[in-house]
Amino acid sequence: MRRYKIPHTDLEASRIAYGCMNIGNRWDRMPLTKAEKAAALDVIVAAYEEGINLFDHADTYMCGKSEAAFAEVWREIPDLRNKIILQSKCGIRFQGAPQKSDPPRYDFSYHHIVHSVEGSLRRLKTDYLDILLLHRPDPLADPEEVAKAFDELHIGGKVRYFGVSNHTAAQITLLQKSVSQPLVINQVELSMLHAYLIDEGIIANQDRDSTALTAGTLDYCRLNNIITQAWSPVAGGKLFNPPKNSEKRVKKAAAMVTRTAEEKRTSKEAIVLAWLLRHPAGIQPIIGTTKPERVKASCLADDVELTREEWYALFIAARGEPLP
Repeated sequence: MRRYKIPHTDLEASRIAYGCMNIGNRWDRMPLTKAEKAAALDVIVAAYEEGINLFDHADTYMCGKSEAAFAEVWREIPDLRNKIILQSKCGIRFQGAPQKSDPPRYDFSYHHIVHSVEGSLRRLKTDYLDILLLHRPDPLADPEEVAKAFDELHIGGKVRYFGVSNHTAAQITLLQKSVSQPLVINQVELSMLHAYLIDEGIIANQDRDSTALTAGTLDYCRLNNIITQAWSPVAGGKLFNPPKNSEKRVKKAAAMVTRTAEEKRTSKEAIVLAWLLRHPAGIQPIIGTTKPERVKASCLADDVELTREEWYALFIAARGEPLP
């Protein structure tokens, strides 16, 4: 698989990344079974063998079990750590933790960021993260407090590079004003069915409201050499097997994906991901399937080239209305 250099770093990342949320299997604190560990190992190895070298985590995924499941790979491939990019996120806190009366919330406090990273390193059984992302914007975040945490983690060798997730251009600008390290990633929801970041530039001068409130985020990231990572890039599989009660646009887009895949003799996954890869922003899709065969089907996207006409045909079908 082709790779590219992440700006402001010495990291070369695969065009497609693997999202490890689901390898922990269940959202509870029950110990991982042998079967669950084995299944996690199978899909991680499959991703690596397909050329994927960036693996995305978060401290909260499956209550920490996804990071623990990933650590099983060190036994299978002992020298793997220096060949891959480990990325994790922090900032989401669950209801009832640590006090029963605590609400669900976001927390970019110094203590929580540092504590979360230390927990991730322990579960992942590694000394450092290549990249740490702040998971979802915290309205109570103090940029100077975040900067203090980043400095300590960076100087201590626990985190090499930093970024954000689900942040707008203005939020990144505010944070970067205090943080001394460059913010190198912004991970956002982006797919053919959730393309507000792309559609924004088209509807900007139309007499209608944008539900995205994206504030030029995609262009901002391009201008500032921040890699845009796309979570849920295949829209939960709706573009392969749309539910019976799906919107008309979903069914139409799915039919076009199928037809395009047949014409190009490739997988449906490859077409959906190639649509993102075709964008000049250098978007990096993060796939999350736990099935090795679907990992392989997804990675075929690296060899698929969509024409401008094919890209727009898929775009128009998925947006559900003609271009203005």
